[in-house]
Amino acid sequence: MNQEEIQPFRLDGKIALVTGGASGIGAATCRELARACAEVIVADLNLEAAEALSKELVGARAVAMDVTSAVSIAAAVAKIERLHILVNNAGIGLVGDIAATAEEDFDRVMRVNAHSVFLVTKALLPKLLESRGSIVNIGSIAGQVGVKERFAYCASKGAVIAMTRQLAVDYPKQLRVNCIAPGTVQTPFVEGFLDKHYAQEKEQMREVLRQRQPIGRMGTPEEVASLVRYLCSKEAEFVQGAVIALDGGWTAA
Repeated sequence: MNQEEIQPFRLDGKIALVTGGASGIGAATCRELARACAEVIVADLNLEAAEALSKELVGARAVAMDVTSAVSIAAAVAKIERLHILVNNAGIGLVGDIAATAEEDFDRVMRVNAHSVFLVTKALLPKLLESRGSIVNIGSIAGQVGVKERFAYCASKGAVIAMTRQLAVDYPKQLRVNCIAPGTVQTPFVEGFLDKHYAQEKEQMREVLRQRQPIGRMGTPEEVASLVRYLCSKEAEFVQGAVIALDGGWTAA
């Protein structure tokens, strides 16, 4: 029995694009898909960081992409001949209840987190239909349950979940479309949140973030990336329109 036969969840011959691919969950996903033998396109607003990561990975390359700009997306798509996997990962956060959320901030969160899924998916849809490809959207448990002082973020991730299910219904045999809904994951995103809002009490707040997951810790980017790899693999061909919680038991409690 050769190595290819015994290693599960391989992605040989697949080309994958990951938005927000230069850091955090996106970077871990790029590494994991490359480990599964996919050819990875690291798409990020920060081209320098994307290029640095792509140089670490066999067969990877970087493209500049502002996921809020149809022009930027079109320029990136023009450089891509084929595509089998799209991971819509790019996103931002915002702290505040509805009273504290300014309209421009709400619009920005919705544009980066939700509208971008529309723009990027629509632009790459012909290539994904041609390859009978797979889309994995990175949502959040914040799209399934209320999280205090996350009004705009919850709204945006709820939209991502709804788009996932709707696409799966429209293209049940041509595409596979699924969503991962993580709890709090230890990323530069979270560290930036702590620096901005809890600079004087970072350790206390970090412990709060750990304990709101019943398992007692935050997730890791690599755990999310492993699930992305599975969802894109042959072994997951019956998984369609699913929203999978990866949250340390948060939504089970």
